[in-house]
Amino acid sequence: MILLLHPGQMGAAVGAALVGNGHDTGWVAAGRSAATQARAAAAGLHGFETLASGLRAADMAMSICPPDAALELARQVRREGFRGVYVDGNAVAPETARAIAALFGARYVDGGIIGPPPRWRVAGPSHTRFYLAGAGAADVAALFADSPVDARTLAGDAAAASALKMCFAAYTKGVSALLLGIRALAERNGVTDDLLAEWRISQRELPNRSTAVATSTGPKAWRFAGEMRQIAATFAAAGLPSGFHEGAAEIYQRMAGLKDLAEIGIDDALRSILDTGAGGGETADNEDAGR
Repeated sequence: MILLLHPGQMGAAVGAALVGNGHDTGWVAAGRSAATQARAAAAGLHGFETLASGLRAADMAMSICPPDAALELARQVRREGFRGVYVDGNAVAPETARAIAALFGARYVDGGIIGPPPRWRVAGPSHTRFYLAGAGAADVAALFADSPVDARTLAGDAAAASALKMCFAAYTKGVSALLLGIRALAERNGVTDDLLAEWRISQRELPNRSTAVATSTGPKAWRFAGEMRQIAATFAAAGLPSGFHEGAAEIYQRMAGLKDLAEIGIDDALRSILDTGAGGGETADNEDAGR
């Protein structure tokens, strides 16, 4: 049995892919919201009341949670004496991945998810890649054969999948934060209309792109802040400047309060970024995980 920790948007979709491939997959229901319970039910997951009871029944634990929670969740699993395979599919720095690997030794598999949540029974090529590294990577990848998750194994050390995820997201989510920061800077200086006019001449895609990233990142900014901090740590560990992604983390941190809004536009994002009192901390609700 595979125990999924914890089924946010991405985790529930990965769980549905496992269930669709005939794998018994569970989750821990204690303390989770009605929205999470609905996602888990729709994915075909069966619930356990406690982490301890779920781990007793599991051969594998698969962690897909916000980056800031990944190490502590792994420690909780280790404290329960879990002896199965531990798959960490979170957006964490290689050093964080190695710290988790130290808890489980050869039973650890490093993972990094790139792309949107997979959609079960949707025809066409998969847009969700699950990169895996470590001694058991091939066995984990085999669980997703012919599913909407394109599982790929990597050579290299036990943190290779996390390193790849950090490099990929450093650009995609980093650029989104940069665009939002630039729009906020223009707004503060009263040159927004002039900047957009110049962009329409010389950088034609940027007016629409800068508006679109507010809509796409706003609901997830609370989690992206932690991911940017992990990326900054990755740069620092490599002896490279980390300040850009520390700044990106602050941009997303200020947007954390947008999580529960039904609709988010560029004006909502700019107000959050420009008001230094907004988004005063990442929400404690760690259930919604996307990539």
